[in-house]
Amino acid sequence: MDRRTISTRKGSKRKLEQDFEHENQDRHKIPATDTAAGYESHQKLTRHIQTQVDILNSSFSSLEADRAAARRATSVLSQFAKTEELVDTMVDCGAVPALVMHLQAPPPTRGENGSKLYEHEVEKGSALALGLLAVKPEHQQLIVDAGALTHLVELLKRHKSVDNSRTVNGVVRKAADAITNLAHENSGIKTRVRIEGAIPYLVELLEHADAKVQRAAAGALRTLAFKNDENKNQIAECNALPTLVIMLGSEDTAIHYEAVGVIGNLVHSSPHIKKAVLLAGALQPVIGLLSSPCSESQREAALLLGQFAAADSDCKVHIVQRGAVKPLIDMLESSDVQLKEMAAFALGRLAQETHNQAGIAHNGGIVPLLRLLDSKSGPLQHNAAFTLYGLVDNEDNVADLIKVGGFQKLQYGEFIVQQTKDCVAKTMRRLEEKIHGRVLNHLLYLMRVAERNIQRRVALALAHLCAPDDRKVVFLDKNGLDLLLGLLESGSVKLQCDGSVALYRLATQASSVFPVDAAPLSPTPQVYLGEQYVNNPTLSDVTFLVEGKRFYAHRICLLASSDAFRAMFDGGYRERNAKDVEIPNIRWDVFELMMRFIYTGSVEINIDLAQDLLRAADQYLLDGLKRLCECTIAQDISVENVSLMYELSEGFNAMSLRESCILFILEQFDKLCTKPWSSHLIQRIMPDIRHYFEKALSKPTKLT
Repeated sequence: MDRRTISTRKGSKRKLEQDFEHENQDRHKIPATDTAAGYESHQKLTRHIQTQVDILNSSFSSLEADRAAARRATSVLSQFAKTEELVDTMVDCGAVPALVMHLQAPPPTRGENGSKLYEHEVEKGSALALGLLAVKPEHQQLIVDAGALTHLVELLKRHKSVDNSRTVNGVVRKAADAITNLAHENSGIKTRVRIEGAIPYLVELLEHADAKVQRAAAGALRTLAFKNDENKNQIAECNALPTLVIMLGSEDTAIHYEAVGVIGNLVHSSPHIKKAVLLAGALQPVIGLLSSPCSESQREAALLLGQFAAADSDCKVHIVQRGAVKPLIDMLESSDVQLKEMAAFALGRLAQETHNQAGIAHNGGIVPLLRLLDSKSGPLQHNAAFTLYGLVDNEDNVADLIKVGGFQKLQYGEFIVQQTKDCVAKTMRRLEEKIHGRVLNHLLYLMRVAERNIQRRVALALAHLCAPDDRKVVFLDKNGLDLLLGLLESGSVKLQCDGSVALYRLATQASSVFPVDAAPLSPTPQVYLGEQYVNNPTLSDVTFLVEGKRFYAHRICLLASSDAFRAMFDGGYRERNAKDVEIPNIRWDVFELMMRFIYTGSVEINIDLAQDLLRAADQYLLDGLKRLCECTIAQDISVENVSLMYELSEGFNAMSLRESCILFILEQFDKLCTKPWSSHLIQRIMPDIRHYFEKALSKPTKLT
């Protein structure tokens, strides 16, 4: 069901019931035996309802006794119709055709002159009962097919009678209320109402002296205008707009609530009517309703302003100039979810105009909008996100949003629908585009002189948003790195996690080449004999003894591979002239892999051998092989073993593996921080983290 009509629907039934009770205060009371509460069984209730229906069917005459009986029967049936469980029973007992019959005056008896006994009262009771039955959608068409609309329209005309009494006003009002409930969310019946000619009479009733009649007529027009273009046009053609605009200023909350509802339904998807409404002077009264004591009127006014704001930029500016922003922002703090939703909707439309963006922020709109991102209501959350998207288009608002933690709200928010997620992603991109020039200078100023929590928020945001060319200035020259590293050492797990996420983001952006992705080029030109010479005695001039087995090698290949082998065979060591060289501390499979790398420049490394091979590569100064080992070991880093891996990197001066450990710790900090040894590990590696970022941020920016 459409949000706009839910409250109308419930409100119509409430009005019918309240008016019924009010109007029966001065009448004779229905005996307790006539009420649903007085019966012990459904069968008894059914028989009693059937009795009242039979009375109506047999009393359609002008005789005094029949009129009195019909009046009493319609009153009893109206009271039964207030109980939803009895509505179907009433319909099954034939109440609809009986009540429809009594919507009109009975034929006069012979010689009858003047007014009839209980004139208007029987018809009013019938209209009231039918209006209550029509609250259930499945009975709407049945009532219309029984001919109710024609009679209800005739009842609307009675306001023109000379006897403009309270009773006449009552029957007119009940007829309008019945039309409201019959036409609710039923496009076919809405069209039938127009064809029956009800709209001109309803428009006339807007100027009725009785406020309740005005309200009932407006309620009917509101329902008829909803999603029905032909009805909208006829209502406008009947010159309803000037009167509706005047009703917006009524001190009667019920009247201005219905009036703003009618106008809202008229302008929806109808640009020409929207223009006519604005020309009729509706803008200022609608803005005035934002301060109405009636929250429903406030909600409708906010929705209507959002619709007006979609018209053109000038209208957006006029809405703000006439004082709408402050009450809309105040509404964001309401406990009424729908009221907040409509206020955010209106502000979202207004925020798409450049001149309004700074005004919304200046009036304190940013903080309540950010709070609404935590809402469990999808539409409310989206309207708030859309408004913020508009606000960050203005450079003056960017620093204010970041200062109050807006970036973190957008970054970590749990957004319900994809449309909101897309909107937030666009807002983040827009923020990133704004971080330069005076915006960046303002943020750097805050990072220098503001309170500590604001400094941290700025540094966290800039880690994600600032341009590559500005990173060195922000994080090295202006001490942004110190702020982020300070978060890792804070006592708050949340701050630690925020800092680790920002540092990881900064690390991935600072270099287009990850440490694990590429090895440095060897300073020594490589000579590779090829796979066929691995452990091949052909032309071999040196033999290694490994675990008691011979491994055939070639000095020229070894000399070219590393400084360690050059020292072994060209220096003063005993291996220089030895035919056989014993290798006491390396397993055969590890040594074979090392030699295969020396002969081919590549090798597939099994994770089970990687650490032993790393030790061998470090011993023989084979930087390329060492790099491959580090890369393989890095793929095996986990939360459980990262501390050991870091110790391994220290033991063999494996810088690439050490940097991989640092990146892993930053990336997986939310899982790592649950370990009892995590704080000690962070303290231990902090100098290496700082060194890593100082080196990465000092590199010239690479063009991509």
